Amino acid sequence: MKILLVGDGGRESALAIKLHADKRVSKMYFAKGNATTEKLGTNIAHRSVAELCDFAQREQIDLTIVGPEATLVDGIVDEFNAKGLKIFGAKQRAATLEGSKAFSKKFMQTYGIKTATAKVFDAYAKAQDYIRHHSYPLVIKASGLASGKGVVICENLEQAEATIHDFMIRRIHGDAGIQVIVEEYLQGFEASIIAFSNGKNIFPCIPVKDYKKVGKGDTGANTGGMGSVAPSPEFTAEHMADFEKNILAPTLKGLEQELLEFKGFIFFGLMVTRNGCYLLEYNMRMGDPETQVILPLLENNLLDLILDCMEGKEIELRFSDKKAVCLVMCSGGYPRNIETGFEIKGLDKVQHSQILFAGASYRGERIVTTGGRVLNLVATADSYEKAREMVYADALPVHFDYGFYREDIAKF
Repeated sequence: MKILLVGDGGRESALAIKLHADKRVSKMYFAKGNATTEKLGTNIAHRSVAELCDFAQREQIDLTIVGPEATLVDGIVDEFNAKGLKIFGAKQRAATLEGSKAFSKKFMQTYGIKTATAKVFDAYAKAQDYIRHHSYPLVIKASGLASGKGVVICENLEQAEATIHDFMIRRIHGDAGIQVIVEEYLQGFEASIIAFSNGKNIFPCIPVKDYKKVGKGDTGANTGGMGSVAPSPEFTAEHMADFEKNILAPTLKGLEQELLEFKGFIFFGLMVTRNGCYLLEYNMRMGDPETQVILPLLENNLLDLILDCMEGKEIELRFSDKKAVCLVMCSGGYPRNIETGFEIKGLDKVQHSQILFAGASYRGERIVTTGGRVLNLVATADSYEKAREMVYADALPVHFDYGFYREDIAKF
């Protein structure tokens, strides 16, 4: 079987390793891939949806799996379906649940999905006027795709005014900030639940704890994710029951009513408060770095799960009782102005963890940094403490100029 995997992050590295172990997979292509995928198959230049479709036809690709959100929003699944090509991912209309936070918030409100109260603004002046008459903290979100960086918790009016100005006037996230959502602040802890969809039903994986802030103690700017732990030590069986009743069930109803059914992944970003689970956002793909800790614990054959979902079959997910920890190592300046092009040294001294490259590529025999999140170190063990000890021991010898990582991942 020939597989095309779209994406170039740590998530795609984790997917590639899991799929490469399957003996049915004869050839893998990656668009555009990274230093991990280069050793597992063939990296191809980043291409448009039309070019990827032509490539899949020309190379007779048996299955395409989409990692990143932007490609789904661009309609790659619709294009592949129109050409009779097998692809696992959300269709363009369904991907709008991630591509437009305004659209997804309206969807949540329409179908009674438990979420924070919020208001959407297209006009800068009206948004600024609205925030002057509310208590703080408030959450301000860019409606469009902003690589996980378009959400700001504003502690006061001054910060809120500056954030709206940054999003709507300065356009620091481009067109993603043309619309903004002003949302009530919920106090609690975050959890991520990734699920498989077979077009009729949704099958959730174990909950994951993700670390979004760049600094120790959850301080500083939002990032795409600085680390993750699975299963989340805070998320109980009672929380899961609440999620299934008040978020998952009405989501399924809404997808059916709006004709948004799809065969792919869906990600529920949750805030768990004393009043239960609230949905913060949908992502219509696997999370990064959540995928990196889910897949090592997944006992099912991943390819079988995907193929069964594509055929509309019911699946039963099985996970190991072990704990998984992922530590993300980043380029200097991340998540803003990053510095890249530096050789990564000490990789041969990693003894206990799996190395998953993200923003890194080969330059001859050397591996150099090419992005903000450079690599992931992932370890599994019988306890969180042991898995944490393993990734941090392996992080010590790994070095690239100006690189950094959080020191408190999985420290409970």
